[in-house]
Amino acid sequence: MTKIKLMFGLLLCFGMVQAQDDMTEKANKEAEKALQASANLTYEANEELTANDFVTAEADYRRAISKSNKNAAARFNLGNAYYNRESFGEAFGRYKQAGEVAEDKGEKHKAFHNMGNVFMKQKDYKQAVEAYKQALRKNPNDDETRYNLALAKKMLEKQEDEQKNDQNKDNEDKKDQENEDKDKNQDQNNEGGDNEKKDEGEQKEDENKDKGDQGENGEDKPKENQKGDGDKKKEQEKKPNEGDQPEDKKQQPRPNQLSQQQIQNLLEAMQNEEKKVQEKMEARKVRGKKIKNEKDW
Repeated sequence: MTKIKLMFGLLLCFGMVQAQDDMTEKANKEAEKALQASANLTYEANEELTANDFVTAEADYRRAISKSNKNAAARFNLGNAYYNRESFGEAFGRYKQAGEVAEDKGEKHKAFHNMGNVFMKQKDYKQAVEAYKQALRKNPNDDETRYNLALAKKMLEKQEDEQKNDQNKDNEDKKDQENEDKDKNQDQNNEGGDNEKKDEGEQKEDENKDKGDQGENGEDKPKENQKGDGDKKKEQEKKPNEGDQPEDKKQQPRPNQLSQQQIQNLLEAMQNEEKKVQEKMEARKVRGKKIKNEKDW
């Protein structure tokens, strides 16, 4: 009984393995069939692209890609179609897919080489160098890839030097701008200080001027040469009863500028003059009024 069970289990396992092998074989046949159909579509797309029918060629390439995940040629050729139309982003995506699904080193080499070309068009020389290196790892004997790698390295060095120079120039411009702003602020500060000193000087000058126009008690001090001839006339009109003053008195300096002796002499002269005037007045009173003479007709 035990032997029968053992034999039955072995037969069951054998049947399962055989069924799995059959499924695998069937899947492989379907994959080969799909790959062949994809290859046929790729061939047709190539012919259409040669005839400059890009729209139809693009559609057939896409159909070929959807038919088989192993068709690296369809992806690579569609990438070339995009590259020739300068759609570099689309081209790079297809080259990358081709490199991922390709099983042959030659196909991988071509995919990485063309990815390097896309990076060169985009002036991304650093990534181009890496792509060309990957391509040479798959095919070290390709002279074109080696040349492109050397060119990418040279362009990368030039680009880095330009970036370095631009950075140095930006730093110098920034430094010059900072110095200019600093000098400008310094000039403004100096100008402000000079204006403050000037204002202080003008303020002190005005204060000194005000002090000069005021007396000791803060009262306004009369200005010299303030009155003219009209003022002298008004001053005389205020004193109508004083009469004319002697010439020597008019020519005398102001009282506060005379010495004591000069003042005494002036007083005596005034008294003598007044005495003469009184004598003349008395003489007129004695004579009486003048009598008009009448004519004899």
